[in-house]
Amino acid sequence: MKILCITHAAFESPGIIVDWAKSKGHQLTLCKSYQGESCLQALPFDCLIVMGGPQDACRYETYPYLEEEVQLIKSAVLHNKIILGFCLGAQLIGTALGARASRSPEKEIGVYPITLTDAGLHDYLLEGLGETFPAVHWHNDMPGETADSVVLASSAGCPRQIIRYAPTIYGFQCHLEITQEVFQQIAAACPLDFKPSRYTQSKEEFGAKDFKSVNQIMLQILDRIAALYR
Repeated sequence: MKILCITHAAFESPGIIVDWAKSKGHQLTLCKSYQGESCLQALPFDCLIVMGGPQDACRYETYPYLEEEVQLIKSAVLHNKIILGFCLGAQLIGTALGARASRSPEKEIGVYPITLTDAGLHDYLLEGLGETFPAVHWHNDMPGETADSVVLASSAGCPRQIIRYAPTIYGFQCHLEITQEVFQQIAAACPLDFKPSRYTQSKEEFGAKDFKSVNQIMLQILDRIAALYR
């Protein structure tokens, strides 16, 4: 499977997704749109993954490269591609489908549980993972909903943690891909994010969490994503 992965910051890589792609023999191509690489000029792909980043999806028009990404997502939808978005990426997927991102009720920085809805418990990607499991959170916003979208998971601080927009299009406000190494990179680049709030863990508490268990859930989901391509 050919995967195009768009990133938005040098310190926020695809994490465990890179390891998974290598181990499964998938071709993963990174597009660093924030550095001026045009995603619209990218090679053909079977699966589009749009990562998180510090940009504001609520004002995406102020970033020309995010406008390009929205156009690419629209094209990928029309061509029935598999589309997966994390955080900012999930918000951009919603935007491409006509649902603007909005502020989350709470900022979440840390590892907190998410709870699957009834639809999530029976969803192809999530079935059997448990009603509640830990996820990494690093956000202020959340993706919008469309008339056809289904919320699959929520958290105490955010009602839209996982959204299914279509059978092959999913948005994850939470992060399951962030490894301990990626955490350290983001933490070093964004120290002000740890300003205390109701759902903000300290850097030390956050860094002591079990990232491998979170990543294991991501690996199971990615295997199911790959099966959609077959």
